Amino acid sequence: MRDFGKSVLMFAAVSILAAAPGFSFQKERDRMMPPSQDRITREVRHELVMLPYYGVFDNLAYRVDGTTVTLMGEVTRPTLKSDAGNVVKRIEGVEKVDNQIRVLPLSPMDDRTRLAVYRAIYSQPGLDRYALQAVPPIHIIVENGKVTLVGVVGSQSDKDMANVRANGVPGVFSVTNNLQVENNSK
Repeated sequence: MRDFGKSVLMFAAVSILAAAPGFSFQKERDRMMPPSQDRITREVRHELVMLPYYGVFDNLAYRVDGTTVTLMGEVTRPTLKSDAGNVVKRIEGVEKVDNQIRVLPLSPMDDRTRLAVYRAIYSQPGLDRYALQAVPPIHIIVENGKVTLVGVVGSQSDKDMANVRANGVPGVFSVTNNLQVENNSK
């Protein structure tokens, strides 16, 4: 009988807390438990891909070490670098952000090369399906006429075709193909 009384009191206390404005069991649990590195990793990825000016000519990467997030990659706009740092700082559980993102130099020639490589890759039958995604998975980084392809493709032949197409663009000095093949277990 005594345990029943304790249960009733516990239920009453929980009911009163739950009725309080702004109370959430999820928030309370998150407050009591430290954020996991997996959750921080998922949130960092989500926040970065949701940045409004993140596109096919930018490459954002990150590493999570406990509560420290290191941002890496290359972007064409300085505001994208600062926006990335700012959104990651606001993630619950992140205590430090080391923003190592490089801003690519302004160059009209590189801009023309970016567009030409984009057209060469994404107009190719077979590779054109990748252009339908909100942020196409083949990222084209151009610095001083040197092209780096970064991202994930569905097959080795897609990776090879993107490389061939990028190498065929006039004005490209070299191509580094860092594309990864999805589910590559071979």
